[in-house]
Amino acid sequence: MNVRGLQKLTLLDYPGQVACTVFTGGCNFRCPFCHNRDLVLTPNGPGISEEDFFNFLKKRTGILDGVCVTGGEPLLSDGIEDFLSRIRSLGYLIKLDTNGSFPDRLQALAEKGLIDYIAMDIKNSPERYPETAGLPAGFDLTPIGESISWLMKGTVPYEFRTTIVREFHRPEDMLSIGRLIQGASRYYLQSFAASDTVIRSGLHGLNAEEMEKYRLLVLPYVPAAQLRGV
Repeated sequence: MNVRGLQKLTLLDYPGQVACTVFTGGCNFRCPFCHNRDLVLTPNGPGISEEDFFNFLKKRTGILDGVCVTGGEPLLSDGIEDFLSRIRSLGYLIKLDTNGSFPDRLQALAEKGLIDYIAMDIKNSPERYPETAGLPAGFDLTPIGESISWLMKGTVPYEFRTTIVREFHRPEDMLSIGRLIQGASRYYLQSFAASDTVIRSGLHGLNAEEMEKYRLLVLPYVPAAQLRGV
């Protein structure tokens, strides 16, 4: 498993839990607004060893409740099942972040009891998904739809989330997203914040008033829609 980084404490990434966040290398998307440029573009870059990571977890037993596994795209790794199994063997809750493009692997891991909470990114309306995810036009959205449908069955607690970028998201896109995830139990809209680690510079977020307008557009379809970090 390619462990590229570790945030030793987070009170935000795993709702209701005191957790750490571990970052895996590699992603099949190239979202221009991604803050983890190095993880995506140089997946085999420097990181920490698995053993160092698990030694850290052993020392934090009884202090941390859970582990957030993020990336990149964690499900891209063939070693993800063993990795999650080792985390579980130490008694930790596991939250997985995913772009939803590997529905079969996501379901298999959940059915084996290796995931307690899933956060799936909804990049944009179906019409603008390839552009927003940095992929060629004609990208097959079928796996994304399968992941959405499975999550909404409620097998595992989940949330959907969208990072709103001025250059990519229009009001009509929010209506389309609302229809895509209609009835979702948790949906968060978060505004893009520029940094020097994004894949593409020159992008902008929305202010609080604009974000609330976007939330209201989604609300008829997803009454649970909330703003995060605004």
